[in-house]
Amino acid sequence: MGLTTGHGGGALPVWQSEQAWRAPSAIERGLYEAKARGDWPAYYDLVAHADLYMMQSRAYVDAASGSSRFHPYWNPQTQTMCLAVYTAGMLPEPLPDPVYNGYTLGWFAQVWEPHDPPYLVVNPGSPCEGVLPAGPEGRQLWQRHYDAVESHGLARDTIHTLEQGGPLTGQVAFGLAAGAHIAVANGRFWNSIAYHGCGYSDEKRTLERWWGVTTREQWQDSQRRLLAADMVSGVWEFVLQLRRGMALDFAGPVEVGHWRRTAENVVRRRAEAAADPRLTPDGVTQGSPVSSSELEGQVAGVHRLIGRITRYEARFRADGLLPEDGYVRSVEAWDYGRASGMARWGLGARLCTPAEAQTAVVHAGRLVHANYRSWEDFSAAYVLGRCLHFDEEEFGEWYETVLATHRVLTTAPASPWRTLPWA
Repeated sequence: MGLTTGHGGGALPVWQSEQAWRAPSAIERGLYEAKARGDWPAYYDLVAHADLYMMQSRAYVDAASGSSRFHPYWNPQTQTMCLAVYTAGMLPEPLPDPVYNGYTLGWFAQVWEPHDPPYLVVNPGSPCEGVLPAGPEGRQLWQRHYDAVESHGLARDTIHTLEQGGPLTGQVAFGLAAGAHIAVANGRFWNSIAYHGCGYSDEKRTLERWWGVTTREQWQDSQRRLLAADMVSGVWEFVLQLRRGMALDFAGPVEVGHWRRTAENVVRRRAEAAADPRLTPDGVTQGSPVSSSELEGQVAGVHRLIGRITRYEARFRADGLLPEDGYVRSVEAWDYGRASGMARWGLGARLCTPAEAQTAVVHAGRLVHANYRSWEDFSAAYVLGRCLHFDEEEFGEWYETVLATHRVLTTAPASPWRTLPWA
């Protein structure tokens, strides 16, 4: 990003010359171009549209949940105290402290008080810096621009790339691309390994809400389980692996009725084997017989699951997720894609280090490459796992949203699935 000295302890960045500077993303490029042509209404619109990140003391945020504190700095240009905010592409590598929370220009317009600094400075010290007067008229201008913008933050289901500060090639980029379903759907840079997400507080809340993760140890356990594909249902994998073996044995498509009968036979044989006595180092151990009702329930459940999978795959073929004769061999992709996401979420919530996050991302990418044949193959498996987990065969929001993301990732010229080679 052209940064030559860090933000350690809240210090402001020092940037290289404007001639050597490259905008980290389309956000900062738009700000720079608007500033260069003197189009301040457009500059304000871009600021009003963007997520604005403000430095915070981690100890304060953790102790005063939901509260924010201004940390002004002396600006030699204005000869006054100012408040610094940063757009997403300008954020530094996450440190344990300080942290950055996300806000909007409208929020600043509402909470600013007369004793607060006279200027809000966007990306201070950079070629796209903007010094926004914070007096009553200035704040009214902030609010008007904020109200006039139809949406705020990066658009969802759009490819957003860090052109500086994020890997574009190599193993880290590949691992991040394995989590692109999530990044693209949520309107995040797909290749941001120095991840801040929505900001420290929001990342913490999201991890707790969706995963029950609030500690480093819980994050480590979740990350380990995802990389081991331990969260994917064993029953899902059983029926898919069974069909995969049958397809290899018969060198062709497997008829659904044959798949169901074979699965039922395996379930019944396993139940019989479980009931038989076993010889162990401690002697003969009595088996664990399965009741007739329990066994019939298992058989019925496997039949229903096979029906669900075949109906999803038929819809996938109709929607272009699978080729005409394609099928899903394993849904471990569902865990691998989320493992890539979990690495970044853990970093955003400061539950891991940047090095740990990068190691997990690379590991996820290697698993994806080892177990799937292409991005399309991986994506169909990921989508099936998501649907089996959430959708209940409604083909509603859980399916439609991930289908839209799949289509963007497989067709957009800037997509990592188009720019990163699989081999």
